[in-house]
Amino acid sequence: METLQRQSRWVTGFAVFGGSMMLVIGIFQMVVGLTAILERTFYVLADNYIFGFNVTTWGWIHLALGVLVAIGGGAVLAGQLWGRVLGIVLASLSAIANFVFLPYYPLWSMLIIAADVAVIWALTRYGRDEAVVR
Repeated sequence: METLQRQSRWVTGFAVFGGSMMLVIGIFQMVVGLTAILERTFYVLADNYIFGFNVTTWGWIHLALGVLVAIGGGAVLAGQLWGRVLGIVLASLSAIANFVFLPYYPLWSMLIIAADVAVIWALTRYGRDEAVVR
């Protein structure tokens, strides 16, 4: 019984970490998006970048992604299995979006990518059997 209870604590800890990080990442993404939308000259890019969308377009992408990631984080914290699956998908999309956004703001993008990888690790750390407390 002690092992099951210890295992349950680890599972809960990973889920709380993943969900909390998703909320933080979502808020950060929203701030980046609003900055790009409201202050178009903040992000500067050379002309020859293949993914060189309009800064406002990137702003809307980050804003929408940030809202979705924050909602997914809330679902993870609420203990929803679909939230965990959604969290993995959204953290992956966030990492890809920030990888493509690297030339605009490299240090920030690398920080968010690292946080996304930590979220994916935390949400995939345990299986369905470990998540069920008997």
